[in-house]
Amino acid sequence: MNYYNEIKDVLIKNEVYKKVKDYSKNRSDLNSYFEVGRLIVEAQGGEARAKYGNKLIKEYSAKLTKELGKGYTERNLRNMRSFYIKFSKWHTLCAELTWSHYRLLLSLKDNNMIKYYINIINKFNLSVRELRERIKNNEYERIGKMEELEEPKVNTLIKNPIIIKTNKEIKKVSEYILHNLILEDMDNFLKELGIGFTYVGSEVKIKIGDRYNRIDFLLFNYNYNCFVVVELKVTELKAEYIGQITKYIGYVDKNIRKSFHDKTVGVIICKKDNKFIMEYCTNPNIFTTTYLLEGSKV
Repeated sequence: MNYYNEIKDVLIKNEVYKKVKDYSKNRSDLNSYFEVGRLIVEAQGGEARAKYGNKLIKEYSAKLTKELGKGYTERNLRNMRSFYIKFSKWHTLCAELTWSHYRLLLSLKDNNMIKYYINIINKFNLSVRELRERIKNNEYERIGKMEELEEPKVNTLIKNPIIIKTNKEIKKVSEYILHNLILEDMDNFLKELGIGFTYVGSEVKIKIGDRYNRIDFLLFNYNYNCFVVVELKVTELKAEYIGQITKYIGYVDKNIRKSFHDKTVGVIICKKDNKFIMEYCTNPNIFTTTYLLEGSKV
């Protein structure tokens, strides 16, 4: 069997198809590259041997480049081979993802991690650049395992740590400084916090008994239909912080939350040696995450 000629025919048909039917060229790309990957694996004697055999790929790359032009480098052919090996056991390919998306996913070894990123690409229509940024920031590791997301709760979607980026030189971090760093880039903070968070207000003034208090940030999570009280602390978690945020949650439930909203939850963002630690309180509606300043001299 002449595997090279079969591979060349598949790629030629794909080039022609893309020019004639531009609207569905992505599906054609994925199907063609998957088929090329399968043929390469067979030509190299099966999956076990294909992972290590690059001599044939070098030969095919040189011939395809000469006959069909650019785009068929050794690296691209290896990607097609990996594409087939990694996704051949999946039921279908996701046509909403481009070849560039899949190339990024090829670097991931954990299937649950791949499933997670495919899910958020579809859900939020992520560009390749946005996907690369989320992978770089270890979003999956900071949110949790895919199995936890199958029966989602808000706390499974809280990242740990929260990365707060700044170019400022900061000698000592105070709650005021931390608060303002977040306000300066609220969009990034909401993305860092997790999925579905929207901004409601900052330093929200409330009255409990005869005293006025201020909630650092009041958010809403549209995926879980609930308000989220966020408190910032620059020390490790203390018992009094739990009591404080519990009062704030009670106030929001009584005075702001509507009957069609789920119960308010609380998030305490605190410091703990920059370790990636998530601590859960006895109250299931209160949980904490750590923060990590990135890009600053602290």
